[in-house]
Amino acid sequence: MPVRDEIETRLQQAFSPRRLEVVNESHLHAGHAGSPGTGESHFRVAIAAPAFATLSRIERHRAVHAALGPDLMARIHALALQIEG
Repeated sequence: MPVRDEIETRLQQAFSPRRLEVVNESHLHAGHAGSPGTGESHFRVAIAAPAFATLSRIERHRAVHAALGPDLMARIHALALQIEG
């Protein structure tokens, strides 16, 4: 399964968001330091879910990272997050 799909599936399961957009931006970083050349290393996520409403910015980021899990996070070089409650 592509990394983009794994991200989307895990976030859907964890938060049942009212809005979720996962964009693979790896092509913008091809050849840069840190890019493994897999085409699946840099992602931008916009997510809005009631679960985030009472959380601080840091808590929201930690919640997303926890939902994705260490196995998936280890395969992602860069993850830009826009999180709304």
